[in-house]
Amino acid sequence: MQVVHTIADLRAALRPFNAPALVPTMGNLHAGHLALVKAARPLGDVTVASIFVNRLQFAPHEDFDTYPRTLQADCEKLAAAGCDVVFAPSERDMYPEPQGFKVLPPPDLADILEGHFRPGFFTGVCTVVMKLFQIAFAEAKGRRTAVFGQKDYQQLMVIRRMVRQFALPIDIVAGPTERAPDGLALSSRNGYLSEAERAEAVQLSLALRALGRDALAAADGLQRHLPALEARAMQGLAARGWKPDYLCVRRREDLQPPQPGDALVVLGAAWLGKTRLIDNLEI
Repeated sequence: MQVVHTIADLRAALRPFNAPALVPTMGNLHAGHLALVKAARPLGDVTVASIFVNRLQFAPHEDFDTYPRTLQADCEKLAAAGCDVVFAPSERDMYPEPQGFKVLPPPDLADILEGHFRPGFFTGVCTVVMKLFQIAFAEAKGRRTAVFGQKDYQQLMVIRRMVRQFALPIDIVAGPTERAPDGLALSSRNGYLSEAERAEAVQLSLALRALGRDALAAADGLQRHLPALEARAMQGLAARGWKPDYLCVRRREDLQPPQPGDALVVLGAAWLGKTRLIDNLEI
């Protein structure tokens, strides 16, 4: 496995190949990331994982400075998972000058849910992903594939729409959410949890499952009952000491409030102590 740090070196490493498959990450890897790498392997003739903590998607009060940088351990895990090339640029390599040009996603998708509670987040995500696509795929002669985790459901939708609207010749593949045995969605931020918080953390996924069951049971009356169902789910978590940002039922197509007959997804984000957790469940 090669580890490269500059744009020029990555392009040189990929030049002998035709069909790269890219897995963008911020490092501090867990089994969910490695599952994405394994899913990417049969989709191209070279598998690339990027490791870059992207300042543009962090608000000033968020955990950019304290986000774990674990490059050596990450590379060992990626090698064992069958990754061919790791692209681990420094901030200067990735942004040699201030990134004045940015990709602004549409407000109807990017300023709701995560975008509401993390203003500017999806602008940072779209900008760095677009740049990674240009770096990794510029010289590809065959299929171009990028694999993203479904745990970041809204992010996946934003990226898919960006690719579609810019007519990028890239296949976006979703990897299912990996979970711990108790059902907690794997996340790099789970490491922030204390032992007691870790035991409590599964309650977010349980609350989403309960909300999903209630939504399905409401059937044709869902639009009428949904505000009360969502409020009850929020209150249930708050009673356990959480600070929920949102627990909601949305249609999968565009994350807008559901209409009769829509395919549904339940999404949630909540603070447990100093750690913000997100999860989702298609129902």
